[in-house]
Amino acid sequence: MESRACAAYIPGMHTPIWKPAQHSGTNPVEEGALESSAEGPGKAPVETSRNMSGAACGDAASLNLAENSDSLQQQEILDALPVLVFLERAGKVVYANAEARSLLGHTEGEWVTRPMEEVLWGLFPGTAEPLTQLIGTRKGSPFHATVPARSGRLLPVEGTYSLLNAELRESVIVAHPSGRERAPKSRLMEDVLASIPEAVVIVHGSHVLYTNPAFTEMFGYTGEEASGASLTELIVPETRRHEVEMFEKQVDIEGRLATETVRMNKTGELLDVSVVAGPLRVDGGKVGYVLSFRDIGERKERENKVSHDALYDVLTGLPNRALFMDRLGFALLRRSRRKDQSCGVLLVDLDRFNEIRDALGEAAAEGLLQAVGERLKTALRPQDSASRVGADEFAILVENIVEHGDLEIVASRVLTEIERPYEIFGNIVKASASIGVAMAGAEHTSAETLMRDADFALARARQEGGGGFEIFDKNLEPPAKTKREPERELRRVMEKRQFEVWYQPIYRLESGKLEGFESLLRLRRSDGSVGSFREMLSVAEATGLSISLGRETLHTVCRQLRVWNEVQESDGLTLTVNATHRQFFHPELIEQIVEALAAHPVDPSKLIFEVAETTLNENMDAALGILERVAALKVRLAVDNFGESLAPMNYLVRLPIEMVKMAPRLTAAATLDDPSRAVAESIIGLGRSLGVQVVAQGIETNEQLEVLCQMGCEFGQGHLLSYALEPARATQLAGRGYWAIAAGA
Repeated sequence: MESRACAAYIPGMHTPIWKPAQHSGTNPVEEGALESSAEGPGKAPVETSRNMSGAACGDAASLNLAENSDSLQQQEILDALPVLVFLERAGKVVYANAEARSLLGHTEGEWVTRPMEEVLWGLFPGTAEPLTQLIGTRKGSPFHATVPARSGRLLPVEGTYSLLNAELRESVIVAHPSGRERAPKSRLMEDVLASIPEAVVIVHGSHVLYTNPAFTEMFGYTGEEASGASLTELIVPETRRHEVEMFEKQVDIEGRLATETVRMNKTGELLDVSVVAGPLRVDGGKVGYVLSFRDIGERKERENKVSHDALYDVLTGLPNRALFMDRLGFALLRRSRRKDQSCGVLLVDLDRFNEIRDALGEAAAEGLLQAVGERLKTALRPQDSASRVGADEFAILVENIVEHGDLEIVASRVLTEIERPYEIFGNIVKASASIGVAMAGAEHTSAETLMRDADFALARARQEGGGGFEIFDKNLEPPAKTKREPERELRRVMEKRQFEVWYQPIYRLESGKLEGFESLLRLRRSDGSVGSFREMLSVAEATGLSISLGRETLHTVCRQLRVWNEVQESDGLTLTVNATHRQFFHPELIEQIVEALAAHPVDPSKLIFEVAETTLNENMDAALGILERVAALKVRLAVDNFGESLAPMNYLVRLPIEMVKMAPRLTAAATLDDPSRAVAESIIGLGRSLGVQVVAQGIETNEQLEVLCQMGCEFGQGHLLSYALEPARATQLAGRGYWAIAAGA
């Protein structure tokens, strides 16, 4: 039987390290077939037989260096070489020389039977065969690879892979580090990767090849801990393991992946991350992946908050009208499928709420609304839900009922809870409510129809003096005179000019300088006393009279602004005028503003058109178009009660506004250990960054004033600084132009 020729060379040596043994059919290990070469320099390669000990071709035992003098001598030769030598059989390492053991930090026994791919990562050939993996290639193939040291270092190497026996997959691998030649480039790349703020990880095959410092900061694993480990095992939660194969396929097909997912740090904490991944290519072939991770936890929290605020009332935390109507619609759908059970609605309106607000201030009124919201939660069954659907109005959805008596029980319980005294900012406050009750019937095919009937019943409860509830009965209509009485009273007030425009000062908090006024409507009663116009304004909105009322107010404001600018000509005061919801969306709005400015010529930039945040939220696209048309007139724009309900911070960027008037509850929260304090600070900081003026409304204590100044709030108004002033007194203050804590009406 002929022997097959194989040769193994060490770079720098001119002779192979083994010479052939004669094949006689006996065990080559017993015969000591591995001998040192006697050939001299420049000689032809020495052929070896198939049955060679050590690194030559052989049977199952042939690569286990025999314990005899010749083989020991050959091991000494291999150990003395300044290169890395590995002997491999069937894909596993059976020997590594001293240089390899020393450089990589392993003892001799630790190499035995280790898979070759764990020792040499990315065993790919050189330019001779650019894309062919070496297993099964011809002898003497050049290659480059990476060797992971026990210390965590990753050492680039290159050398020659010599296949000794294709059938038994026996080979010798001779390599030397290539780090010195590529060190400057490697150091530069490491510096670049270390400077990237995203967590970068390079995966070779199934092993982590490299991580930058940001990876350690995000996930908690040091480079040494991550090196050589499975990235999936390190950072992918069990519930997300299915993503890995899907992501890899996307990179393989499309060449890139950009997505958001959840990953896990060293302590097991879940992280919201964005991930961008691409293929790792070496000499044109894909050998792994490069991934970068960005922590998007804060952004996700903000997005979740915006989503929450879109469906929940910011003040009370209860669902808002939009979410309530959605739930009511689903309840009616369930009722249509289950004829044995029904649902109902309770509309709850706080009695004399405006009087409480006028007596105690805006912050106390908001505190009362919050307390009522909490009590409604405790008064209801788990399957029922309460929502805030208006300024002082709540709605309750009651499900799984069979008769009106079930709704009466809930209404009685709600009234009892609301009527218990409240302690608000040290004051004992008593409140009551009127409730309209409507039970769903066959005629209620939509949420709107059931709400309409509950509102009808609520009107009847108010007529009875409040403090009780009325159940809707379609056979009972309230007298027409009673229904139209508020409208008739408003018309009388407007005809007799029993309303006036008063002005509340707005100051620069740091210097005390008067900046301008906010115009507010007041009711002049027949006895000469002055009261709030809130209830009249609600009637005006409901009847459409707010359009003519708004037009007249605009003329009054422009006329007054002209007077003040003549008094304080050098600086020029600003004056804000409030637009009601109906007035803002009325098609004649722009015409009204143009008409008022023409009748009373003033610098339009001194007129500030103020729109409530809730008005903008109702139809953002339509509101944006109107605001842009108003801004084109050079009239400045402000958002009133900013932070009160649903407005996201991007209003400050998206809308052409120059001023936001912070909701009084946020002003009150400035001195409290409350999440709303952080909201107030954010609004003030963002406004300052964007050049938007922020006015703190409802300043009522010296402590609030001091804290707001520390926060950097530029402007403010409230009862501490001045009540609303009648025109004559406001004109006197405009002439002085300095800080004054004035007693007003």
